[in-house]
Amino acid sequence: MAARTRLAAEVAAVLSAAPPVTPSMPRTGKPFSVRMSNAGPLGWVSDRHGYRYQPTHPGTGAPWPPIPPTALVAWEALAGFPASPEACLINLYGPGARMGLHQDRDEADFSAPVLSLSLGAEALFRYGGLQRSDPTRSVRLRPGDALVIGGASRLIHHGIDRLYPDDGLLAENPQPGFLPAGGRCNLTLRRVGAPPT
Repeated sequence: MAARTRLAAEVAAVLSAAPPVTPSMPRTGKPFSVRMSNAGPLGWVSDRHGYRYQPTHPGTGAPWPPIPPTALVAWEALAGFPASPEACLINLYGPGARMGLHQDRDEADFSAPVLSLSLGAEALFRYGGLQRSDPTRSVRLRPGDALVIGGASRLIHHGIDRLYPDDGLLAENPQPGFLPAGGRCNLTLRRVGAPPT
């Protein structure tokens, strides 16, 4: 609980410096159902120009704030990779938001895992295989859960089907102040560039 509280405070500071934006799909311009921000040397963005990493906030033009220290501690403990993450994508889900099945493949370095950290409401996480048509399974991610996607599974399809905003766990795990009631925050830490030599 202490680590979650500390991480939530660190994320709140990031969002104060780098306000969340609503990304859009490259071809259609359709807005995502989640809002996003970033921390670290690079941040992931999506708009009509495509998916990409860039060093500055698309609205303010300012560099992204540093990755929260608690998230870096989690990376060092769980990622099993010799280099630090270069990007920390912050997804903010309202109670009705979701994330369709997708692969994290905008990075040059697939040897590094992806680390996901959850705050707020529980979510139904669905994952499949390397092909979108592969069978899928689902698990519930609770506040404080960490999920590592790496190795042979680094490019699996995955997404969030729904939140559980009315779960009794919320009484034990209060929402961070930057989330609406029943909302969820997910931090995704990634390496972006070529593997270190």
